[in-house]
Amino acid sequence: MYFITENLIPLEKCHVIHSKLDDLIPFNEYFLIFYCGWYALIVVSLLYFALYDTGSFRKLSLFILGTQIIAMIVYIVYPNRQDLRPEVFERDNFLTRLMAFIYAFDTPSGVCPSLHVGYSIGIASTWLKAKDVSPWVKAFITVFVVMICISVAFVKQHSVVDIFAALPMCALVEAVVFRDWWRERLHKKA
Repeated sequence: MYFITENLIPLEKCHVIHSKLDDLIPFNEYFLIFYCGWYALIVVSLLYFALYDTGSFRKLSLFILGTQIIAMIVYIVYPNRQDLRPEVFERDNFLTRLMAFIYAFDTPSGVCPSLHVGYSIGIASTWLKAKDVSPWVKAFITVFVVMICISVAFVKQHSVVDIFAALPMCALVEAVVFRDWWRERLHKKA
């Protein structure tokens, strides 16, 4: 599905996703640290849960799979792209060179909803529900996920629209994957 959305749907057939808010957000290469930190967050989270909490590992895997399937269907049914990337970087440093490298192989299509945001919310949700995890780890994960979600706009990989479009997708997957957890919570309050 990724191959189809990235290579077989021409950019000119994609709807451009844009918001006036995107024009107010400047490119900032330092947010690339959080943007790339997303990959480490996925690996560390899956590895931790696979080793120490297989139930949470299964839930997180389902959350990732659910968001991936929904996003890919949207990308195929409603092909989309963004035209936010700067043509030239104001500064020349390691981060801007790394960003240019990422731009070179990652097309600006298949952006809405954002999978960076979708996966991140699923990861945060799983960590926050984990019983044997310290509050400090949960706080760190929450802040890190918020920074990842913000970073996609500052590195011009996504429009603000993509970020907000990921929220209902995540709510739907959350309701399916963690329905027992939510049912138990609602039952306790009643």
